[in-house]
Amino acid sequence: MIIFKDKKVVDLQVDGADSRDYPDFCDAYFCYACYEDGTQLTDDELNELTDLHGDVVNQMAFESFH
Repeated sequence: MIIFKDKKVVDLQVDGADSRDYPDFCDAYFCYACYEDGTQLTDDELNELTDLHGDVVNQMAFESFH
């Protein structure tokens, strides 16, 4: 579970995962997420979330190939 700006974030989606970049997936990023109340994160918030939770982005990118 990710908490961002004191709100729970759900429905995380990752884009930019490239199997040739395994295991780093340095180009992967959150492309969609919303708060638990259904409000979508803005592009700036998604960028910040990606910066703060690179470990989650990496894990989701890895799982997208399995």
